[in-house]
Amino acid sequence: MEIKAKLSNLRTAPRKVRQVVDLVRGKKVPEAQSILLFTVNKSARSVLKLLNSAVASAKHEFHLDESNLFISKITVDEGPKLKRWHPMSRGRAYPIIKRSSHVVLVISEKNPTVKEAVKEAKVGNIKKAEVKTIKKVKKSEESPKLKRKTAAKKAKVEK
Repeated sequence: MEIKAKLSNLRTAPRKVRQVVDLVRGKKVPEAQSILLFTVNKSARSVLKLLNSAVASAKHEFHLDESNLFISKITVDEGPKLKRWHPMSRGRAYPIIKRSSHVVLVISEKNPTVKEAVKEAKVGNIKKAEVKTIKKVKKSEESPKLKRKTAAKKAKVEK
């Protein structure tokens, strides 16, 4: 499950926002929040608000657990530039370019691992046969060679 959040027209240069974004890329949500909370940078506050917004929508709309989420993708693109002029002596004018940024944040949920399935089986929620099939599915997802082998075994059993 992927949850997207966008921040458009942030009045900070993309180069400065990328410095903050690089700190949290690929991290778990609680860890990223603590990093952004203590980062001394103007854009860290805006990125933290964006992250909190994405987490809130994940909780509200999809009923996901915050501790199970991580930042799968975060990008900073250039937004529109405000072009201004600074008057100088003898009628000259120097350009001032005020840059802005667009930030796109994607958070994802970690896939439930086999260990979690085993824990549920010990509690009694899942049967032992289902745990074995979960393990087989995980193995088949990992490599295409195993997928072919399991398909061949199924074909032999069906005949």
